[in-house]
Amino acid sequence: MTALPLTDAFSRYLTDERQFSPYTARCYGADLKQFVEFLVEHLQRQPDESAEQAAYDRRAAGQKGGDSTITDAICEADTDLIRGFLEHLDAHQYSAATLARKIATLRSFFKWAARNKFSNGNPMVAIRTPRQTKRLPKAITIEQVEQLLSAPDEKDVLGTRDRAILQTLYSTGLRVSELVGLTFADVDFEQKVLRVKGKGNKDRLVPLGQRAMDTMGRYVERLRTDPRFASVLKGEADKTPLFINKHGKRLSSRSVRRKLDKYLGLVGLDSSISPHTLRHTFATHLLDNGADLRSVQALLGHQSLSTTQVYTHLSGQRLREAYDKAHPRAEAS
Repeated sequence: MTALPLTDAFSRYLTDERQFSPYTARCYGADLKQFVEFLVEHLQRQPDESAEQAAYDRRAAGQKGGDSTITDAICEADTDLIRGFLEHLDAHQYSAATLARKIATLRSFFKWAARNKFSNGNPMVAIRTPRQTKRLPKAITIEQVEQLLSAPDEKDVLGTRDRAILQTLYSTGLRVSELVGLTFADVDFEQKVLRVKGKGNKDRLVPLGQRAMDTMGRYVERLRTDPRFASVLKGEADKTPLFINKHGKRLSSRSVRRKLDKYLGLVGLDSSISPHTLRHTFATHLLDNGADLRSVQALLGHQSLSTTQVYTHLSGQRLREAYDKAHPRAEAS
């Protein structure tokens, strides 16, 4: 038993109140599960379902006391215990980025626990996040983008769908989860924009390029005239998925990745290119061509400008390469 009533309550808080995606909540839950497993081994104490529930109920009622459960051990955790957990992770050679994510999970959890009176304090206040090497996001060239976008064959509705997917990813910089979450009601053909539900269920409007809009129009028209998908389009527009599989069901993120892999192989491009690479490419190409950082932030749906600023480093690097290649005085004599 590594899922405790206490950690389950935190997971519900993430999805119900913070409106985290199920995927993100599962990642937090996995980090907490690892912390619980460390405590079980460190304290040589196996959790008992009824005892852990009783400890949770007692703590939820504002009653402290008791130290015989893993729940009590978590609520009474101090900085030394947290450091012991981090040393345990370090011994297993986790990267600095992974350690930083697990620290962020514990920081959020103990902040929530302290606010809800489960614990007396927050042991994370003295824990520093390890310094990470900044990795520049990968972007591909315009020529490579054109190769990729021309790969799908529009001889049928699914080929047209695939081209619409690739063009939409590059034209808008959507996360793949945002792309597969689109419904027919989210496409405004008149204004040439998409209504996108991003992280935290926050809506934003994203312009759609003319080529992507034209392909989207062909895809929708073919869907409407294909008898295999007639029943799919009879539902309410705001509940009908835009991108569907051959069975008429919503396309999954994994399916989008498989389609991308297929077309990368067809045109001979690097197989490590992912849907997120197209998001990075979208942002980099905008900045390369003079877009301002605030606009790119809004288009990407970033809450913090600092998240978007990583692209300025990549764009600056490309400018440096262009300068060194083109300017007659760039090279040393």
